Amino acid sequence: MKHWVNRSLAAATLVAGFGLSAAFAQTPVTFQLNWTAGGPNAGFAAAVGEGYYKAAGLDVTIVQGNGSGNTAQLVASGRSQLAYADAVAVAQLIAKGAPMKVVSTIYQSNPNAVNALKKTGIKSVADLKGKKIGVPAGGSQGPMLPLLLQANGLKESDMTLMNMPVAAMVPSLLQGQVDAILGSTDAYQIQLEMQGAELDNYTFADNGVPTVATSIFASNDFIKQNPDVVKKFIAASLKGWSFALDNPAKSIEHVKKIFPDVNVKLATAELAAITPLFCSGGAKYIGKAEDAHWVRTQKLLSEVKLLPEGQDPKSYYTSEFLPPDGEMRACK
Repeated sequence: MKHWVNRSLAAATLVAGFGLSAAFAQTPVTFQLNWTAGGPNAGFAAAVGEGYYKAAGLDVTIVQGNGSGNTAQLVASGRSQLAYADAVAVAQLIAKGAPMKVVSTIYQSNPNAVNALKKTGIKSVADLKGKKIGVPAGGSQGPMLPLLLQANGLKESDMTLMNMPVAAMVPSLLQGQVDAILGSTDAYQIQLEMQGAELDNYTFADNGVPTVATSIFASNDFIKQNPDVVKKFIAASLKGWSFALDNPAKSIEHVKKIFPDVNVKLATAELAAITPLFCSGGAKYIGKAEDAHWVRTQKLLSEVKLLPEGQDPKSYYTSEFLPPDGEMRACK
C-alpha cells in the first residue's frame, strides 16, 4: 500500500510538473497595430481576453500604432515583426523590396472615406475641386489618393492638400480650417458624428478604390523562423474576430481591459462600422482575401503607379498560414 501511495504521489507530481511546464511554455509575441486601440482591434482583444492566444501557446502583447504607413515602415525596417496595417501600404513597400508578406486580410474593403460637413456643399468626390483637404500624416489615405482622384476625374493640382497630424484632423474640419478630410468610416466619421457634426461621406471603396485592405502581415524572417507561431496567431486571431462579431459588447470590454483609456461608446460604434468590411470584396471566408481580389487591387494600383505594372500579386501575400477553409468562418 505504501509503495502504491508513493508511486501515485510521484505520478501526480510528474503530471503537475508537466502542467506547470505547459503553463510557462507561452511564446511571447508582440503585435503592432496600425492605429490607436478601439473597436477596429476588438477581435484581437477578444483573442486575448477569451484565452484563444493562450490556448495556442502564445503570450500576445498588443501595441498601439499611429497610421498604416508608419506601421508598414516599422516592419520593413525590422523594428517590428508581426503587425496590422492597410494592405496597400504594405504592398507598396514589398514592391520596393521590403522583406515581408501579408498573411491574413481582415478588412476586404478599405474604410477610408472623404468626410465633409454638409454645409460645405460637397456632394461627390468630384466636388473636392478647388477645396482645402486634410490628409492624415502616416495614414493609408495619402498613398491611395491618386487612385481616388483618377477614378473621379481629378488631379492633385485641383485642390489644396494639407498634411496634418492625426489628432488635428477632426478639429480642423469642425473649425473650418479645411473643407473636407481624407478620413474613414471606422474612426474619423464616428468621432465627428459624436461631436454633433452633420456629414456627407464618400467611401473610397464606392468611389473607384475597391482594394484589399487592413491585414495581418509579418517580416519574412519572422515567418521563416516562426511558421507555427504565425499559423497559431492567425487561427486564434480569426477565432477572436468571430467572437467579436457575435459578442460585440463583451469584445469591447476586452479592449477596455487591455487599454483602459478607450472610450467604450466610441469603440462600440467603431466595431459596428467595420462589420460590413469583413465579407466585402468577394470574400468567401473571414480573414482570407480571394486571389481575384488581389489581382484587381494590383491592376487598379498599377494604373496610377502606386504599384509597378506586371508585378505578380502573389508577391504581396500568402495563404499558406491560414486555417483550412473548413475551419474558417464562412461569409454568408
